Amino acid sequence: MSDVNDVKNVFVIGLDDANLPTLEAAPAAKSLRYHPLLTVEELQGGEVSVPELIDKAQAVLDAFDGSIDAIVGYWDFPVSTLVPILAERYGTRSTGLESVVKCEHKYWSRLEQQKVTDRHPRFGRVDLDTDDPKPPENVRFPMWVKPALSYSSELAFGVKDMDEFRDAVRQIREGISRVGRPFEYILDQLELPPEMDGVGAQVCLAEEAMTGLQVAVEGYVHEGEVTVYGVLDSINYPGTSSFQRHQYPSTLPPPVIDQLHDVTERTMRQIGFDEATFSVEYFYDPKAQEINLLEINPRHSQSHAELFQYVDGVPNHHSMLGLALGEDPRMPRREGPYAMAAKWYYRWFTDGVVRNVPSPEDLARIEHETDGVRVDVTTEEGQVLSDLSQQDSYSYELAHVFTGGNSEKDLREKYDHCVAALGLTFDETPQERPHE
Repeated sequence: MSDVNDVKNVFVIGLDDANLPTLEAAPAAKSLRYHPLLTVEELQGGEVSVPELIDKAQAVLDAFDGSIDAIVGYWDFPVSTLVPILAERYGTRSTGLESVVKCEHKYWSRLEQQKVTDRHPRFGRVDLDTDDPKPPENVRFPMWVKPALSYSSELAFGVKDMDEFRDAVRQIREGISRVGRPFEYILDQLELPPEMDGVGAQVCLAEEAMTGLQVAVEGYVHEGEVTVYGVLDSINYPGTSSFQRHQYPSTLPPPVIDQLHDVTERTMRQIGFDEATFSVEYFYDPKAQEINLLEINPRHSQSHAELFQYVDGVPNHHSMLGLALGEDPRMPRREGPYAMAAKWYYRWFTDGVVRNVPSPEDLARIEHETDGVRVDVTTEEGQVLSDLSQQDSYSYELAHVFTGGNSEKDLREKYDHCVAALGLTFDETPQERPHE
């Protein structure tokens, strides 16, 4: 990378304390200076205004007395779309806005996918304006009903009959504008193809449910060439659709990995993605020996950074930074201290009030007690779980636990130790809240 005296300025949209250690662990970090650009609260709280966010970001960038060498981000919308917008205005490297939106807009993404592969579920639009909404004719139960754009599976519902379908549509209708309305602004910046005429951003999608093992494919596109640098297994809590952990590297057989590479490469080329990292989620059905594409995330997968650091020796931020700075984005392979790693999601499946949240000193002690462990608590004392934003429709995230080890038994034992050491407890939710 760059000479140590040639410090480059990297602006990180939504820079947060949880990701700063892994950003600083990237090989290039010694010659980089990271600058925060907009806060996570500004980016994700309530209904965002994209024009206001752009104005705030430009005010910071215009006032900066130095070179603007890269603008990066690792959160979902609006960050995923702000990166290419600001990159174009300030002459930094990024994929184009249209390629990002083709991934973010779940309906448009399906239209693009079906041009190059049949490895996706049957899908169709749901009319939110009618008094009697019905599933698309070609989509059968069980299915998922979701907005074209959402955060962290928010307002995504698995339904198995018409009663559940109608209830899901009702909830989506009530909540879709929070993200859909600002997404309209982004769509207005593009010249849309005929198949997207009249679709808009506040659209609801139904897709047949997929079964099997869930897996994530991470990679980047550089000078038109698609590179996959990692495949991870995504394992749910038993009997649920909520992630328990992501585990790297995948345990799927090599022929399946080859299929994943092939479909990913064709799809990302079709979308026109370039000079950025991505993550594509799939299901693999062992009985049919078939893969099915779930969704494409057109952003850097910051949540897996520690896993690559544990196994390959550097966090995957290395690729994001290399692309943004016009340098070599190639990842090392299996040069880390552990054979495998996992990111665990400590969840609670009923409402409650969080108690006994550990202090930063407590977390430091837990991490010191066991090698290959990092803990990030995502809640706080007195938090009413049902008030948390950006959760899936069925559970509440309390903490992320990263573990590195030489076997799955190692990973699980370290996770169990961390959960016990955290000592979180929960009170029942009060029936009536006091008036503010």
